[in-house]
Amino acid sequence: MELRTLGRTGVRVSPLCLGAMMFGAWGNPDHDESVRIIQRALDAGVNFVDTADAYSAGESEEIVGKALAGRRDEVVLATKVHMPMGPGPNSRGNSRRWVVSECEASLRRLGTDWIDLYQVHRPDPSCEIDETLGALSDLVHQGKIRYFGSSTFPASYIVEAQWVAERRGRERFVCEQPPYSLLVRAVEREVLPTCERYGMGVIPWSPLAGGWLTGNFRKGRDLPVSRRADRVPLRYDMSLPGNQRKLDAAEALAQLAERAGLSLIHLSIAFVIRHPAVTAAIIGPRTMEQLDSQLGAVDVSLSDDVLDAIDEIVPPGTTLNPPDNGWEPPSITDRSLRRRP
Repeated sequence: MELRTLGRTGVRVSPLCLGAMMFGAWGNPDHDESVRIIQRALDAGVNFVDTADAYSAGESEEIVGKALAGRRDEVVLATKVHMPMGPGPNSRGNSRRWVVSECEASLRRLGTDWIDLYQVHRPDPSCEIDETLGALSDLVHQGKIRYFGSSTFPASYIVEAQWVAERRGRERFVCEQPPYSLLVRAVEREVLPTCERYGMGVIPWSPLAGGWLTGNFRKGRDLPVSRRADRVPLRYDMSLPGNQRKLDAAEALAQLAERAGLSLIHLSIAFVIRHPAVTAAIIGPRTMEQLDSQLGAVDVSLSDDVLDAIDEIVPPGTTLNPPDNGWEPPSITDRSLRRRP
């Protein structure tokens, strides 16, 4: 499998990153099988693994730690911080207090002395970005993490973080992990070009759009019940016009894949890793069969005719269902911020 450089770090990673969200209670509760899936990916040439503290309340990190025992040095290991990990008001967010303590917890669960890439899972408008960058920089200087990045940050937040890092002498975000797929293309407008300008790596999550691009969502068929629907119902509620648009697009894309002699899975992943800003696409299999169905995407080359046809179905920069963008700022979600008292 070819290797690519993660931003300007000099670290070489595979164009597929194994996402571990589906290992544990959220997906596959069988630890032994999950370990076998991870090790199968490593044997196939994947050297990049991504998880998060919040995935199955830390269980995913524990499984990844088991799988990497004896193989830690050959893997670029990434995890995240921000999401709630308990009922306490300070058991979440991007404060120095939480970032430092949760990094220690992740190290214990992963069974490792260092994390290669520690990512801030979402923005926290209540916390000054310098607070977060300062904590992360200290963790780098202590050798507990090698690099840090952001996930699902708007372009303006990415720029602010880069400027603050430069002006206050902090280490900087080296990569961004945005949502990006054939159905979720909003990041093409500003996020991907911004990352290119700052030399940041990009490791998109959900290149299969949370299962919508597996070939199982087709018009005229019973729609599958997604395991993610309980956590993010707005991405699957078929009463929403955006999800109806996704179903129409998924059908058209499936037909395009068939004409091109490809599986929709291969078409979808190959599209994401073809973008010049993208370093690696994060695949998130739950079973060995799902892993095997995705690995071959690295060998697929999409012609300009196919890419043009994709643009006709879902225009560049378009997200068909806004909740798929992964995060909305308080200026949108809190109506009191839009109404003068």
